[in-house]
Amino acid sequence: MARILRRYLLVPVTLVIGLLGGVLWFAGLPTATQWLVSAYALVIAAIELVRMIARLREGVFGIDVLAVIAIGATVAVGEYLAALIIVLMVTGGQALEDYAEGAAERELTKLLDREPREAHRLDAAGRVTDLAVDEVVVGDRLLVRSGEVVPVDGVLRSTANVFDESSLTGESLPVERRAGDRVLSGSVVGVVAAVIEASALARDSQYQGIVALVKRARAERAPVVRLADRYAVPFTVVSLLLAGAAWFLSGDPRRFAEVLVLATPCPLLLAAPIAFLGGMSRSARSGVVVKNGGILEILARARTVVFDKTGTLTAGRPRVTGIDARDGDAQQLLTLVASAEQASSHVLAASIVDEAERRSLALRPVTSSREAEAEGVTADLEGVAVDVGTLAFIRRRDPATEPVVVEPGELAIYVAVDGRFAGTVRAADEVRPEARATVEGLRRLGLDEILMLTGDARATAEHVAGVVGIRQVRAECLPADKVSTVRDAAARPVVMVGDGVNDAPALAAADVGIAMGARGATAASEAAGAVVLTEDLAVVPGVIVIGRETVRIALQSIWLGIALSLGLMVVAATGVIPAAVGAGLQEVVDLVTILNALRAIGRRRAR
Repeated sequence: MARILRRYLLVPVTLVIGLLGGVLWFAGLPTATQWLVSAYALVIAAIELVRMIARLREGVFGIDVLAVIAIGATVAVGEYLAALIIVLMVTGGQALEDYAEGAAERELTKLLDREPREAHRLDAAGRVTDLAVDEVVVGDRLLVRSGEVVPVDGVLRSTANVFDESSLTGESLPVERRAGDRVLSGSVVGVVAAVIEASALARDSQYQGIVALVKRARAERAPVVRLADRYAVPFTVVSLLLAGAAWFLSGDPRRFAEVLVLATPCPLLLAAPIAFLGGMSRSARSGVVVKNGGILEILARARTVVFDKTGTLTAGRPRVTGIDARDGDAQQLLTLVASAEQASSHVLAASIVDEAERRSLALRPVTSSREAEAEGVTADLEGVAVDVGTLAFIRRRDPATEPVVVEPGELAIYVAVDGRFAGTVRAADEVRPEARATVEGLRRLGLDEILMLTGDARATAEHVAGVVGIRQVRAECLPADKVSTVRDAAARPVVMVGDGVNDAPALAAADVGIAMGARGATAASEAAGAVVLTEDLAVVPGVIVIGRETVRIALQSIWLGIALSLGLMVVAATGVIPAAVGAGLQEVVDLVTILNALRAIGRRRAR
């Protein structure tokens, strides 16, 4: 309560001044009432004037100037009750804004409130020790009791259990996990306690990555006021001209005050930010963290969508489908390739190493390794030089290397040993089941400029593009090629959807980057303006819809406030609305516009 009083101190002070003024008035001292209220109103006007000048020095022009002028005008003509109502609106504006923002960003706040802070470590004897979640190390066995939040990513070591993953995926129904299954931090254990083995540190775990993104989203909210700023100067000028005209035509200075009290700025100051916060909250509920309101505004105007292939349109988990060794020893070729790929960050490298482990092959130690981005890797395996990569990469070692024929959807990984072409490893990456519906959904939204970029061979790229329904394809792209394609797109704004470190430059180059970040915080999610928290690509059209609806509601709220204020100002110009009544009516206008802006939160999704 003390913290609230300190933050909103002027609200109770204003109410106390009003109460004292009422006591003086009933005591037969109306002049004392006028002096008390007028002096206090002028003090508040002076405080707001100082703040306004500070904002002007920063290059920010707002319509709070109207509130300052309205207070001065009502005091000057003796309408001290109207002045007190305006002061109450100004001093209570922060409280009203905080309440509305709290409703708008409730989903973001829920994510932060559920951040795990403590873990229960099990030792070899089964004793439980409580420790901070940051102290958990990989390999720790952790007890997670019923109803508790899983503190770090891990592997379930106890019997099958159910977990509530709604804060991660938006899925309202609990999911069953069996012994050996991966369990994500942030999920909630069902009715039976679970034992998990930590597979990641807290800072590298799923939920902590989401929390970091949410904190960044809350810190980067400044762009949401830009939409309202466009109307600040015209609205201020029109309001002052209308008030001045009413004074000039009537010859009564009271008309100036009566008109101006209806031009107070809350609809523009609050409506747009609240709508955008509501849109951010709604997108978080659907599984996408948008880092600031300006991103939603750009998404609403998007004209081109660019997709990466691997890990975005495809599942990003290629499987080895065949090994073609020139000397006929497939096991030996796979051993060499997997050994060379051990240190590579490419998604194909992990698939090859997994296949070697599945076949129980003993990998060779790597003496040195050098990776050429988006082309391949060169490794020294105790005197044996192994090159693994694209056809062009291997041809630079052995010009006699010829392309191999692969099945639709497959890609060939070429291998050279000691500078001679040694064979290929074939792999396939399944297209996401929702990819085609996602592309069709974008077209229904009027987005016909849809491209796919990939570093893979053209045959593989065109096969995937055909499956998902994309007509514009650019294959065999290096990261620099992706960046130039995004930057050179004619129809803007451009939305880039990608996954992985090599997509980070293109995501940063796009007007809005959307990262498929469900597997943890990566360079891609850092570079992007929005991050998909689930494995569901279908949320991409949804977040564009949210952007459009958010902007529509924000503009609707702004114009609603402007229309109501202007209409009442025109009526007040005739002298039929006293200043005190006008100030009260403006409070009603504020409430209507804020309630309308809160519609951007949307309804809770039913799954």
